[in-house]
Amino acid sequence: MDAVQLSLFASRVAAVCDEMGAVLRRAAFSPNIRDRLDYSCALFDARGRLCAQAAHIPVHLGSMAYAMADMVATRHWRAGDMLVLNDPFRGGTHLPDVTLIAPVFVAGACVGFVANRAHHADIGAKAPGSMPLARRLEDEGLLIPPTLLLEQGRLCREVLQGIVAATHDAMVTEGDFSAQISANRSGAARVQALVAQLGRETYLHGLDALNDYAARMAQSALREVPDGEYRFADLMDDDGQGATDIPLQVRILVAGQRVKVDFAGTAAQVAGNINCPLAVTAAAVFYVLRCLMDARTPACAGAFEAIDLVVPPGSLLNARAPAAVAAGNVETSSRVVDLVLGALAEAIPERVAAASQGSMNNVAMGARHAGGGWDYYETLGGGMGAGRHGGGLHAVQTHMTNTLNTPIEVLESAWPLRVCRYAIRRDSGGVGRRRGGDGLIRGYEFLAPATVTLLTERRRHRPWGLAGGGAGSAGENRLNGEPLPPKVSLEVQPGDRLEIHTPGGGGYGTPRPERGPAPGGGQ
Repeated sequence: MDAVQLSLFASRVAAVCDEMGAVLRRAAFSPNIRDRLDYSCALFDARGRLCAQAAHIPVHLGSMAYAMADMVATRHWRAGDMLVLNDPFRGGTHLPDVTLIAPVFVAGACVGFVANRAHHADIGAKAPGSMPLARRLEDEGLLIPPTLLLEQGRLCREVLQGIVAATHDAMVTEGDFSAQISANRSGAARVQALVAQLGRETYLHGLDALNDYAARMAQSALREVPDGEYRFADLMDDDGQGATDIPLQVRILVAGQRVKVDFAGTAAQVAGNINCPLAVTAAAVFYVLRCLMDARTPACAGAFEAIDLVVPPGSLLNARAPAAVAAGNVETSSRVVDLVLGALAEAIPERVAAASQGSMNNVAMGARHAGGGWDYYETLGGGMGAGRHGGGLHAVQTHMTNTLNTPIEVLESAWPLRVCRYAIRRDSGGVGRRRGGDGLIRGYEFLAPATVTLLTERRRHRPWGLAGGGAGSAGENRLNGEPLPPKVSLEVQPGDRLEIHTPGGGGYGTPRPERGPAPGGGQ
């Protein structure tokens, strides 16, 4: 393929993923998928190498890219099969993120795979929202090992019913799984049509060419990082089970066109659920290094071939089963981004921004009662870190998440809640020549009894600034005006009010001195 043909091919395979996402969103029942867009879609070759993805959620896509090859190599695939899984230690991230994988066959031969991953607010945990304070994986909900959900095109009804039975709203759960199945079927059909148009050999050659091009683009970007060794350390606030100020360390070794990222010195896995499966840690590293590459670099496996990971087994960032991991996927992955960016700031300070809010500010709530109940979950935006060329954005989702908020109209019509405050948290961004972005304030009033779980970070340790810029403000959680810990589970009653004040982003550069009054009192 020449450059023009390869560019067209890249757009066509990316469009497959975009269409999968559109099908999933429009067919989903839950606001979590339909309105917050908490899902991702991707295309892989027959060896499980990532070849295309939609601009969805980095922690979903990076972890799939890391784990997919091993997953597809261990099975005998047949046309019409579709695998379901959420096991964090076998290719998943955390239990609410459920992945469906389908092979694509043309003329009896497998030419690749399509996959989508969607967050289910109810995956059977005892705590509503399925993001509990937990010590073991089994306390976080239903564990789904890699299992055929469709076998040669036939729905395995007993498998689906087993999943649905563990949840509390059968219609929503079954509807969301039907949407995921439809998204994969749509993607497979589009790939088959593309192969029919181009020819099998041309299509497969295009996938290889795309990965080769991505590898060359990545190498070009990495050559711009000076050779050397760069270190950074940071802290997690707590694990929700009594441990505080949990250390993370990274050492980045840059040598020519290769980068080694070594997390030796990071704390051992902890009792609480901020532990990370290795695939989640890899996703955070891939994301940061992808940000250094030209925007035209294809989002496929070739872009990550020059990255070597060293993560001690049994550590916070490479936890062993059955460690609890619900917050590792959302909170610790965010801190890994800060960690890697902090190290790279030594090498290329003009290209690295200050720390963003460093939390997804997870809010899970709901109730259990005879005949069902309700589950609500969302993540909240905050301040983006400032950089050399601009200040941080206000009240946005940053780094490892790329979801929306739940619209107030949807939230109030679906659950017994009222949003009593939603505002920019003014002046929460760090000071600097370029100011960090401000966080937000989200206030909920409860109209019925509920159980609430908060999994938040950057409440003790503020997002750091760069090049003389100030730190962003730490986040705050309050119930009826009283402060709450970063991670907490509690019961609330009608009339209670919960407010989440999310962190601001770090500032960049020493602030310019303010001009004083002119002589004689003039301005």
